[in-house]
Amino acid sequence: MRKILVANRGEIAIRVMRTAKKMGIKTVAVFSEADRNAPHVKFADEAVCIGPPPSNQSYLQGDKIIEVAKTLGVDGIHPGYGFLSENADFAEAVEKNGIVFIGPKSHAIRVMGSKLAAKEAVKKYNIPMVPGIDEAITDVDKAHEIAQEIGFPVLIKASAGGGGKGMRIVDREEHLESQMTRAISEATSAFGDGSVFIEKYVTSPRHIEIQVMADTHGNILHFFERECSIQRRHQKVVEEAPSSILTPELRNEMGIAATKVAEACAYVGAGTVEFLMDADHKYYFLEMNTRLQVEHPVSELISGVDLVELQIKVARGEKLEIKQEDLSINGHAMELRVYAEDPLNDFLPSVGKLERYRIPEGEGIRVDNGFEEGMDIPIYYDPMLSKLITYGKTREESIALMIKAIEAYEIQGVQTTLPFGTFVMQHDAFRSGNFDTHFVKQYYSPEAIHQSQEKEAKIAATLALHRYLEDKKQLRLPTN
Repeated sequence: MRKILVANRGEIAIRVMRTAKKMGIKTVAVFSEADRNAPHVKFADEAVCIGPPPSNQSYLQGDKIIEVAKTLGVDGIHPGYGFLSENADFAEAVEKNGIVFIGPKSHAIRVMGSKLAAKEAVKKYNIPMVPGIDEAITDVDKAHEIAQEIGFPVLIKASAGGGGKGMRIVDREEHLESQMTRAISEATSAFGDGSVFIEKYVTSPRHIEIQVMADTHGNILHFFERECSIQRRHQKVVEEAPSSILTPELRNEMGIAATKVAEACAYVGAGTVEFLMDADHKYYFLEMNTRLQVEHPVSELISGVDLVELQIKVARGEKLEIKQEDLSINGHAMELRVYAEDPLNDFLPSVGKLERYRIPEGEGIRVDNGFEEGMDIPIYYDPMLSKLITYGKTREESIALMIKAIEAYEIQGVQTTLPFGTFVMQHDAFRSGNFDTHFVKQYYSPEAIHQSQEKEAKIAATLALHRYLEDKKQLRLPTN
């Protein structure tokens, strides 16, 4: 594999290209007109514009991307995450055109892309699943029947998608019909498929996921777990590895369960098996993400591997040289997704120009970044600027370093999730490890950040005054 095209943008495009260049592989970037001067375009060896700013006219144009790859003699296409990364038709088309898709086979993407098909595939492996139904429905009467059988609260979920779309929690029967209608409408709009399924809602859930990697020689490894329970609108903002609540026995059990999920769909490449965990530490299979995850760096840091390098080697047909017993957890890693969003205004996107943009540096700090000073934040794409990652010997050290790194991260021109990150790191519930996916709902409010910022400003002002008075004492000349 001498040349790779990265069918993505921003920080993940650069992340993949860094490893490719380290391996002596040439890189090709594709970009929309809005990203003409973006860092990922400059970083690549070659770059081709594939269309106007909207993603459905550029980054989602699979045929156009394949055409560019063929024209430039590309050996493999890495999809990153988002866009076409979990599009089975694209993966299949890449392979049919004689190019290697650096990801799983289209069959695995199709099976795991449907939550119901995924459940069906893993059923024979005796992996715990949340009580519910094994079929997609749109019938309200049927929904009432199922909900009564498994008991409230229930969760209505779109069969065809993720990211919190088409998802509704229903705690009382009289709300079921209206919430079902809304979930179907949202699922139809987002995925073109309005079918939903119903399962028991796990109260006080934690979101634990396991990183897996499988080769074409029958080897499947897991790289331990990530804790992803700090979420807003069902989407992750803070992730860490390992989780503070898993025992070695439970970690091993969940790791084996994750490799069985991969085995169930003849998986190849990097993937993530997601589980829900209840207050009693019972876990349930949720879904499998058939791609590299946004939060993969925390797994890399604690296990000492380059997951993108392994992806490329597996795609080349190589056998995984690592054995499960060779892997162990070293240290603790934190990740904050730095979004151009306003945490003081319901995390709404904050569009503007990066008038000042300086990323933190230092031992134990990693920034997977896709922007630079002077750039405008495009309105067409996910508003993530970068991923701020810290690594320490212990969880406490990693948290302390994250607070320091956030403080050193200079961004002016747009609002970001940096203040929210500080709020999380300093909160007693997070520091104790006693939190779940309701953290934002239970503890967070814009006022809390305001109070924290006011407190910090008062401390800073007091310190400045103290220093001023001390300096004044030292400068005062003695009188005779």
